[in-house]
Amino acid sequence: MKLPPVDPALAHRLPPGQVLTERFPILHEGDVPTYDMSTWTLRLFGTVEQEVTLSYDDVMALAQSKMVCDIHCVTRWSRFDNEWEGVRFRELLKLVNVSPDAKHVMIHADYDYDTNVPLNDLLGDDILLAHSFGGEPLNAKHGWPLRLVVPHLYFWKSAKWIRGIEFMTEDRPGFWERNGFHNYADPFAEQRFSGEALPIPEDEWEKKEFD
Repeated sequence: MKLPPVDPALAHRLPPGQVLTERFPILHEGDVPTYDMSTWTLRLFGTVEQEVTLSYDDVMALAQSKMVCDIHCVTRWSRFDNEWEGVRFRELLKLVNVSPDAKHVMIHADYDYDTNVPLNDLLGDDILLAHSFGGEPLNAKHGWPLRLVVPHLYFWKSAKWIRGIEFMTEDRPGFWERNGFHNYADPFAEQRFSGEALPIPEDEWEKKEFD
């Protein structure tokens, strides 16, 4: 596959060890879920005064935002200028009284996937619960009906098919973090793994399905 050259003026946006692509590789663990949207829910719980459960209509009734960002996958591909639409994560804080001691968040997703992110990393303008990509609803393989987007961390932190957001006083590792991936995952620091590098071929992403 012929990859686009990186404009020298844009090279600062490409983290070390990454390759730029214009396509959107599809990578995930397990099967792609299907949903009855009349019963789909998003649960906000943990160190909050009262748990809240949102329907999809509830999510869509919240303030909506658009943003454009770069994304970087631990499997060494990056994609520039991705347009997302959804709800800023910090909008959720208006719905629950989160304990001042809450410093960490666990994102729970189907099926039995989770990933941990510091709460402060979720409060910026570009952190979305996204339902749309490129002006169209997300397709199922990219996380419809709702996925997290955390552009400044490797893309496994941007969990697809999210169903629960747990606020925590203490950190604990999620699925990939328990399986050898870095706890924080800064792509510009190449925080791919927590210890010895895992055997992921550098061209593995090129063998995956694309959009």
